[in-house]
Amino acid sequence: MSKKFFSAMLTVVFAAMMTATALAQSRPDAAATRDGEVVERNRYIFPSYEQALQSTNVKRYASQQEYEHAVNDSRFELQKVKYLSDGLKVVAYLYLPKKIEGKSMPAIIFNRPSAIRGDIAPELVHFFHGLAAEGFVILAPMYRQSDGGEGHDEMGGADLNDLMNVVPLAKSLGFVDMKNLFLYGASRGGIMTYMALKRNFPANAAAVFGATTDLDATIAAQPQVYTPALLKQFIPDFDTRKEELLKARSAIYWPELLGAPLLIMHGGNDRDVGASQSLALAERLQKLGKTYELIVYAQDNHSLSRNQDDRDKRTIAWFKKHQKN
Repeated sequence: MSKKFFSAMLTVVFAAMMTATALAQSRPDAAATRDGEVVERNRYIFPSYEQALQSTNVKRYASQQEYEHAVNDSRFELQKVKYLSDGLKVVAYLYLPKKIEGKSMPAIIFNRPSAIRGDIAPELVHFFHGLAAEGFVILAPMYRQSDGGEGHDEMGGADLNDLMNVVPLAKSLGFVDMKNLFLYGASRGGIMTYMALKRNFPANAAAVFGATTDLDATIAAQPQVYTPALLKQFIPDFDTRKEELLKARSAIYWPELLGAPLLIMHGGNDRDVGASQSLALAERLQKLGKTYELIVYAQDNHSLSRNQDDRDKRTIAWFKKHQKN
């Protein structure tokens, strides 16, 4: 092989390598382009109420009669979906009518409470059933590390992408009206809802209950719960970036970024997250001229268990008020 030919081959290979590098730099990461892609989707088979009592907190959310009414309603079904988020396989619950072909339906993206959880579909089915009966499909991201999902739950860190990636997931389903997406968050899910709005999640409106707006205040009020060890377990770099990371998860510091109409509900006797947090956020929203409503249920608790029917009726009315034709 001549030196001239070898030199020419090197030039071609080098040019090809440079072209490939330029293309790689100019396009999104390959894994990112698959965010929201469904990798598994199965119909969920509900256990009996007695079995659910053994493995979940279903009793806290529904009586046996309520549970069985929801589970046995042949109009609806719950599916468990695995989808990609940052290259991880994470889980979402999808509650929808069995006969949905040709329909385009508004969707409620429900952001659940608590940290890492297992299978909690039995706890949520009665709640989902009531929302779906009003004409919505429900998508509920479980977030990474929960119910068999991959990755590490950061309580509003990288796991926020699992919520943001529900948008391409919803679009891929083919029956979700992408002009009518709504966010509904409970407790920790309220933090996720606020943070998604900060990231411009395309929601027409949002509703929260029992939501933390100032994580530092929540920690200070319950140091026996939110120990340094627990916080370091969930929040990367907590030791070195504590103030920055807590503010990033606390809507009280960035109310101007909450663009969607917001329904805020809180229990006056909430011992997990004081109602004063929602009151303080509402005061800032008022000064900014934002569209919001604030409901405080006197003497009710963190989950508004005494007023859950009214809670959900108000939420449905709020979403329908902001639904687009």
